[in-house]
Amino acid sequence: MKRLFLILALLLSAPLAHAVQPDEILPDPAMEERARDISAGLRCLVCRNESIDESNAELARDLRLLVRERLVAGDTNEEVVEYVVDRYGEYVLLNPTTNGSNIFLWLAGPIMALIGLVLAFFYLRGRSTARPTTEDRLSAEEEARLNEILRD
Repeated sequence: MKRLFLILALLLSAPLAHAVQPDEILPDPAMEERARDISAGLRCLVCRNESIDESNAELARDLRLLVRERLVAGDTNEEVVEYVVDRYGEYVLLNPTTNGSNIFLWLAGPIMALIGLVLAFFYLRGRSTARPTTEDRLSAEEEARLNEILRD
């Protein structure tokens, strides 16, 4: 029983698994930490909602190596991200920017929800105040015909 608790404790205390291979790790721990920070914010273009740090895809590995190459070349974190975005587009960012054409995408959801609420309010309000139509009633002739049919 103690072994089970020990194994469970070790599993829970283990860090999150990363797909970074040992041959990718930079010898400088500070630079490796910068590379991990950058790659945690970049999307794997194959896996979609995984960062390149978590993905095992070959393209993610290429992007991790590209990030490390740019850092070794002396680029700042911002320059590395800008380089990758210029090459692959803003889709590569896990948290896209909120400027330019993206501002429409960020605002479209709340605006559409607001329009839907306003339309629902006016629809329900108009429905509750609407007068019942008299067209639903049968005329005297129709009622007589119905009674005749029901007798048969």
